Amino acid sequence: MQKTVSIWFELVGVPLQQYYVDVQGIRTRVLEAGEGEALILIHGTGGHLEAYARNIRGLAEHFRVITYDMVGHGLSDKPDRPYTIDYLSDHLIDLAKALGLEKFHVSGESLGGWVAAWTAAHHPEWVGRVILNTPGNITNKPDVMQRVKESTIRAVTEASYENVRSRLEWLFYDKSFVTDELVHIRYGIYTRPEMKKAVYHIVSVQDWEIRKHYAWDPSWVGKIQSPTLILWTDHDPTGTVEEAELLHRWIPHSRLHVIEGAGHWPQWEKPEEFNQVHVDFIRGRLD
Repeated sequence: MQKTVSIWFELVGVPLQQYYVDVQGIRTRVLEAGEGEALILIHGTGGHLEAYARNIRGLAEHFRVITYDMVGHGLSDKPDRPYTIDYLSDHLIDLAKALGLEKFHVSGESLGGWVAAWTAAHHPEWVGRVILNTPGNITNKPDVMQRVKESTIRAVTEASYENVRSRLEWLFYDKSFVTDELVHIRYGIYTRPEMKKAVYHIVSVQDWEIRKHYAWDPSWVGKIQSPTLILWTDHDPTGTVEEAELLHRWIPHSRLHVIEGAGHWPQWEKPEEFNQVHVDFIRGRLD
C-alpha cells in the first residue's frame, strides 16, 4: 500500500515562491522559502526540485532554503552538451550570483552531493557548510554506473509509468513511498521532447572516459576545508556504509551520520531526522 504522501500537502501553507531565473543564459527553475542563511539543496541524476518537497517546511523555519532544477534537469534549460561535474558546479555558482548570494551552505543528494563536494573543493570561498547526502558510488562500481545509466535512459526513451516507477523504486528502501503523484510528475518531465537528447548528457558521467576526470579521489576531495557532514543510510543501493567511512577519511573536518531504515532518498523516507540533522550540523551542534 502506498504511503499517504502528497507533495502539495507538504507545501500547503508554507510561504514560498517558485520562479525562473536567467543563469548565464540558462533558464533555471527555482523554489525557495524561509529567511536567513542560504541553504541550497541539490537533487540527483535525472531528478528535479520536488525531491525535497518533504523538507522545505521544516528547513525554512531556520534558513533561506533554495532548491532548483540543475542545468539539463527538470524544467530548466537543456543545452546540447555533456552535463559534467564541473559544468554543473559552475551552474550552481552562477545561480548563487544571480540570486545575490555571497556564501551558502549546500546539501546535495547523489549526483547533487558530487556537485556539492566539487564546488566546496574548487570554489571554497562560496561554501559554508556541506552535507553530502548519499553521494553515490564513490568507488565507481561498474555495475552501479551501468544500472544508473540504463534505467535513466529507459525511463525517458521508453517512457511509461511502469519504467518511471521502476527507476524511482530503485532509490527507496520502503517502495511504498513511490506514490502515483511522484511518478506522474517525473513522467511529465521525462516525456518532454527535449529530454530525449538531454538524458544522454545527464548520464554522461556514468561513462568512465568522462567520469575519470571527476571521479571521487582524495587528490581533490582532500581539498575540502568546509565542515562536511556525510549523510548515509543503511540501505543505499549505490554504496555501503564502509564506502561512506572511506569518504569520511578522505575529507578533513568531516563527520558521518547514518540514517537507518532508508535508501537513496533519506530526505523523503526519513524527513524529520534528515531535517534535524541539517539544522544541528549547520548550527554547529554536531561539532
